[in-house]
Amino acid sequence: MLKVKLFRAIDDLESCKKFAEGHGNVLKDYGVTKVTSAKHDWFYNPDVYVALVLSEDEKEVFGGERVHLANDDYPLPIESAVGMVEPGIYNLVKNYKRAGKTGELCGLWNARAIAGKGISIVLTKIGVVIANILKMDSLMVLCAPYTVKMCQDAGFEIETSIGNQGTFYYPKLDLIATSLVVKDLVNLPHANPEFKVEIHNMINTPIYSTKGYGPKGEVELLLDLKLNTCNSKNHG
Repeated sequence: MLKVKLFRAIDDLESCKKFAEGHGNVLKDYGVTKVTSAKHDWFYNPDVYVALVLSEDEKEVFGGERVHLANDDYPLPIESAVGMVEPGIYNLVKNYKRAGKTGELCGLWNARAIAGKGISIVLTKIGVVIANILKMDSLMVLCAPYTVKMCQDAGFEIETSIGNQGTFYYPKLDLIATSLVVKDLVNLPHANPEFKVEIHNMINTPIYSTKGYGPKGEVELLLDLKLNTCNSKNHG
């Protein structure tokens, strides 16, 4: 069994370091060295929330993801990532900020030891859960091609107003990334019905058991989705 815990980045620097080390190792395995979500300034951003996948004894880290709330002090990773090739990203983020509380799901990774067991799917659902806990109005994500369908199942739509109908060359010229957004995090009108049911179950049951399923088998997961947000700044 694996565990997933949520925390605010500035409240647990040691766990942030474990996340960053694991994420960096996975990126190196794939020959990717320049990814904005792999930078470490988020350790000190009070509007970053982290999901961490741990061994049962919590000594090993197997994966994770982050949700960044848009604020005036730190650009979102998607702004830093594609701003050079698509300046329109800045206005897009501004427009979503004007409309309410927005941010980005980013840095999703899992270790090769658990690859192919559906952990990324569970983490994508949890990302939407975190956005609900934080009472966000919209949530963006920048996806590799093989994760677009997974994000769409969780309620994301392709953001066609930027890039080439939402696609960019990133993080390397031979790789394509797609921008997506959820615009209704409560009702999730575009989500796969099964995904929607489990996301709502996770929101309503902070201690939640589920399974990851994939071509390389399955894994049991115990989710602790309690999140202390009382000190969070609300930067709509």
